[in-house]
Amino acid sequence: MMHPDTELRFINDQIGYGVFATKCIPKGTIVWVMDDLDQVLDPAFVETLDPLRKQDVQKYSFKNQFGKYILCWDKSRYVNHSFHATCVATMYDMELAARDIQPGEELTDDYGTLNLDEPLDCFPEEGTNRSRVMPDDLLRYYRQWDEIAAGAFEHFNHVEQPLKHLIRPEHQKKLHAILEHHIPLDSVIQLYYRPPSRK
Repeated sequence: MMHPDTELRFINDQIGYGVFATKCIPKGTIVWVMDDLDQVLDPAFVETLDPLRKQDVQKYSFKNQFGKYILCWDKSRYVNHSFHATCVATMYDMELAARDIQPGEELTDDYGTLNLDEPLDCFPEEGTNRSRVMPDDLLRYYRQWDEIAAGAFEHFNHVEQPLKHLIRPEHQKKLHAILEHHIPLDSVIQLYYRPPSRK
């Protein structure tokens, strides 16, 4: 589920829609959390779909570390890519605001964390030499994303968390220990899905 202080807006014909903040969303706020309305689809099932539905599932979902497609039920499926993403992935089925997201600002992900099946050519952005998202970007940039996530978690207990009740039960105990600085944050490199080799 996407943070309640967001809305879907049409950007242009080339990009389509995006998700934008309607109020300031402070750094460390949960901006998305996987809930029980999101669908978890096995790749074998996706392969059996008719071409129209298969195309949309592959367009609007991402793959988790187990290679399963996660198809979000709400506007979070419209979150666009940026190499300077305003949101950061974690190992706990949720994303945090990587910095303060101002009203009217777009919420974006770095698609490098999403286990893409194919490389994705992107619009050029200042301040980076990256121009494509690669399926194995997690192996290249996980340290950078871990650092951003660690910085966001420092604010977790000091901001409002309207989605906190949706954190999955299997993550709650570990998150408490991390926030109390008893154990370290898990690296997002563990999100990487290595497809089985094809002969």
